[in-house]
Amino acid sequence: MDSKPDPILSCSEVWKLFGRNAQQFLKENNNVTDDMLSENGLIGAVRDASIEVDEGEIFIIMGLSGSGKSTLLRCLARLIEPTSGQVMFEGENLLNHSEKQMIQIRRHKMGMVFQHFALMPHLTVLGNVAFPLEVQGIDRSERENRALEVIELVGLQGRESYYPRELSGGQQQRVGIARSLSVEPKIWFLDEPFSALDPLIRREMQDEFLRIQSVLNKTIVFITHDFNEAVRLADRIAIMKDGAIIQIGTPEELVINPADDYVEEFTNDLSRAKVLSAKTVMSEPEPDAQVGGRVSSSAKIQDLAEELIKSELPFHVVDKNDNVIGKLTRDAVVDVLVKQP
Repeated sequence: MDSKPDPILSCSEVWKLFGRNAQQFLKENNNVTDDMLSENGLIGAVRDASIEVDEGEIFIIMGLSGSGKSTLLRCLARLIEPTSGQVMFEGENLLNHSEKQMIQIRRHKMGMVFQHFALMPHLTVLGNVAFPLEVQGIDRSERENRALEVIELVGLQGRESYYPRELSGGQQQRVGIARSLSVEPKIWFLDEPFSALDPLIRREMQDEFLRIQSVLNKTIVFITHDFNEAVRLADRIAIMKDGAIIQIGTPEELVINPADDYVEEFTNDLSRAKVLSAKTVMSEPEPDAQVGGRVSSSAKIQDLAEELIKSELPFHVVDKNDNVIGKLTRDAVVDVLVKQP
């Protein structure tokens, strides 16, 4: 049996405390409490965080404002220094690297997109997208050719000569996305990239994000405070509160088995049919029974509902090798739909 590949990015027992003598405090104290931090004039922005991000995965870190999610992302990229812990990227501890080495890693292997687009107003779309390649010292012809490829990828072809002020909010964010992808990063950090956009544009950008990911298959760490956005985009989600990671799991796992009331509260207003799969809702198979068809175990109930409700017969649920592993009935689907928020 093949062993699971090592994660491309991970962190272990990462703390970020703001205040004087934070490192010494952590060396001298175990089982740190809020009272201990307060007594020492310290703020616990990230507390004992450990995650693993697999290659090609969309890993979303979410929580309410002030939960520590953006601070953790910045620790992962070493934009800020963790107080203690370990951050591993491609098998190397980033905390052992000099700032000069980190600058090179960020320039060549990390793409970053933030909520505020931070485009350079005096540069055109082409100039903004090509800028990271210019910083790398790539000659003009090559960097513009690469920039044009990414501009086409994000759907901005024909607007290469526009300036940021001539673009809509969604188009500006596409420029930001293209700029971050121009360096062909190994890992892509996105910190609430769509939260400043209007709801309709935000939905369009989520669609665009998923389309781009289907083409590029990047490893992504994505920050959001919106659970519906997280569920739509994520392979796995880490939920944070007060600097600590409360639970990590697939969207379906978080809905089915929330670790506590805090996690459960996020799922209350979520359409369960969008999250629950046939595998979760199915019952024991009856191989010789008459059925109305076959459905994939990973298919979401929302996508199966219409067909199942019309059928008087159950459907076989099959795994990726087309083996029957269960049955899905109309009553089971209706039960999920009836329990919608």
